[in-house]
Amino acid sequence: MSPEEIIAARIDAALAHRPTRPLLIGLCGAQGSGKSTLAQALAARFPNMVVLSLDDFYLTRAERIGLGEREHPLFVTRGVPGTHDIGLALATLDALRAGEPVALPRFDKAIDDRAPPETWPRVTPPYDLILLEGWCVGAVPQAEQQLAAPVNALERIEDADGRWRRGVNAALAGAYQELFGRLDLLFLLAAPDWQTVGLWREEQEARLREAVGEGAGVMDAAGVARFVQYYERLTRHILDEMPRRADLVLHLAPDRSCRRIEHSDEARLASKPAPTG
Repeated sequence: MSPEEIIAARIDAALAHRPTRPLLIGLCGAQGSGKSTLAQALAARFPNMVVLSLDDFYLTRAERIGLGEREHPLFVTRGVPGTHDIGLALATLDALRAGEPVALPRFDKAIDDRAPPETWPRVTPPYDLILLEGWCVGAVPQAEQQLAAPVNALERIEDADGRWRRGVNAALAGAYQELFGRLDLLFLLAAPDWQTVGLWREEQEARLREAVGEGAGVMDAAGVARFVQYYERLTRHILDEMPRRADLVLHLAPDRSCRRIEHSDEARLASKPAPTG
């Protein structure tokens, strides 16, 4: 079975027991793992599904520059907890769960800034499903002792005192947990290792260059190599910690095929196990 079929079967089982409000599903996966493509396929399969990407809730560039001046220069670069507008995400989710027409925020990565609100797509009820996808959806903070040693050159050189990574961790422990605490189900697309994540991210940026050309927010290979270091700490933490509590874990091969499936105990009770071949 494909990742789409495996997750669709789990959603079908959950819908049979869902409450009267829309079912909220979190889809976590490292950069380049295929989250967006999978989300689009699921939206086509479930017509009353609304897809939200955590990436669309990044702070504006001006807001991140201000954050960098107040907290740490590394916060200017989008990506880590602390660089999202979680208040906007919660307000959007509340409106959807209340069954209201909603304009869905959009972030333009080619210009590294939020798209103008007048260009945001609008959705109207009914909503049966809301899928929130993102590279750190459902993540939990690290313990203080895990923050001591740098994990890469970026942290060792540009965050020598650990102030940035502790700020990221504190942000994740705050409003992000309120957002992730609303999830009814959490699915993880687990990359085989960190090295594969780097290759996937290079592929993503190459496609973006082909689509929009060189410009603001579009990186060359050296830029990608630096950029992924912002994500490395939390991605490694997610791959180590999240499989023990996610409702469904799809362990991916380097070609993004599913090589192994893990169901939580709750999931096994609610749905028939998918084949693991």
